[in-house]
Amino acid sequence: MFCGSRQQLRSRLLPALLGSRSCTPRRGEPLGTPGFLPVAVCAYGAAAGPAGVGGWYETLAASAPAHWAEAMLLGAQGATGLPWWASIVVTTTALRSAVTLPLAAYQHYVLAKVENLQPEIKIIAKNLNCDIALRAKQLGWSKRVARLTYLNNMRRIVSELYIRDNCHPFKATLLVWIQIPMWVFMSVALRNFSLGITVSEGFSIQEQFSTGGVLWFPDLTLLDSTWILPISLGILNLLIVEIFALQKLEMSRFQKYITHFTRGISVLMIPIAATVPSAIALYWFCSSFLGLSQNLLLRSPGFRQFCRIPMTRSYSDTPYKDLFAAFYAKFFLRK
Repeated sequence: MFCGSRQQLRSRLLPALLGSRSCTPRRGEPLGTPGFLPVAVCAYGAAAGPAGVGGWYETLAASAPAHWAEAMLLGAQGATGLPWWASIVVTTTALRSAVTLPLAAYQHYVLAKVENLQPEIKIIAKNLNCDIALRAKQLGWSKRVARLTYLNNMRRIVSELYIRDNCHPFKATLLVWIQIPMWVFMSVALRNFSLGITVSEGFSIQEQFSTGGVLWFPDLTLLDSTWILPISLGILNLLIVEIFALQKLEMSRFQKYITHFTRGISVLMIPIAATVPSAIALYWFCSSFLGLSQNLLLRSPGFRQFCRIPMTRSYSDTPYKDLFAAFYAKFFLRK
């Protein structure tokens, strides 16, 4: 889930990065490589018209959701009095705990009920196939007509089962529709802070960001020249992908393609994270770390029972032991 959201953000940002050459580098930042200008160092000017690349991105940066994200960050920092790096961590943790974790638990709840329906669906499909075959023989239906009749009836029956158990698979996508916009607008808000676009009580937040870092990134407006945050982000994202892959005993060809694609996106996020302000890279790192923690927590039998997630055939009483065994067998016992 965390990799799909990053791909959508990059699909919005890269056209702007490739299409705009008008930007002024700030102190300590590289001029950028030919053909790729970091979003961190491109502050689109007011002269960029609505038809230009900067126009729609400026619209996104000045949108109401972006301002809401800015207000939330400012409110959290004002309420806690923490330095900005800690405030970003606390805000990210609060959002993950209050928004995405309950939605992720609900997603697992829906998917568990859908999985438990599969034996009943298989029996219905087998009986329906026999009935359709018999009716086709009696009425002289062609194979095409018989097949269409089977599919239409099966689609209706499965839909009725989903309604009966209140577990339509589309409900499991609710997490994606909430998490992706939240990730995008939090990133945009932090970009606005880092570029000095946002002003609070007459003071530019950029000035506070320039001294609000810690350890090897004391200035949150600059890039992480050590690449520690970007590389750590890539490792966390790859771990999330691998945990998902290890949960699937048998993957379809499409699932294998998606897994390889998300692995590629996870690696690609490393150089992308190295071209944004440390504030954004820190947010992405925290979000991925909490996403990994959330993924592991949702495998806990106690937590699943607390969330009333139904037991399934794939349920295990020792999920972490099984995960470690699968990881060890995949990466260390290969011949």
